[in-house]
Amino acid sequence: MPLQTAKDSSAPDASAASGAQLYVAGLGCRRGCSRIELEALLHRALREHGLAIAALSCLASSERKTDEPGLHELAAHLQLPLALLSAAELAPYDAALSEASPLSKLLTGSAGLAEASALAQAESLSDGKARLLCRKLRSANATCAIAVTRLS
Repeated sequence: MPLQTAKDSSAPDASAASGAQLYVAGLGCRRGCSRIELEALLHRALREHGLAIAALSCLASSERKTDEPGLHELAAHLQLPLALLSAAELAPYDAALSEASPLSKLLTGSAGLAEASALAQAESLSDGKARLLCRKLRSANATCAIAVTRLS
């Protein structure tokens, strides 16, 4: 699960020592989806749960989205790492999804990219089990979900 980041990750995270919650936004999108559309959907998800961008630890999606400029532009704009996860990392979360998409499963290896990538990345960054704080939200060309777990 390679992390690509525009943020300096060498600085210690003060929240990690306090047992704080860790939030990860999972994103899916159609080819060519703009940063603006992705960002609007992300802000909507955060606003619905009383969170700010600063609460996020990173963004996550499928490694099949490596060539999606909108995702990379969003990560750079927000100065957040972007984790691109393999089908093998996403597939175990299919049973935890709010709904399944056969097309998404065929294209990415996950039946629900936004939710699965949020859960998978949140769990990979912590010692605990993640849960969906925000089930998948949709815009015309994108999906977004937010997972939360506790840092130990």
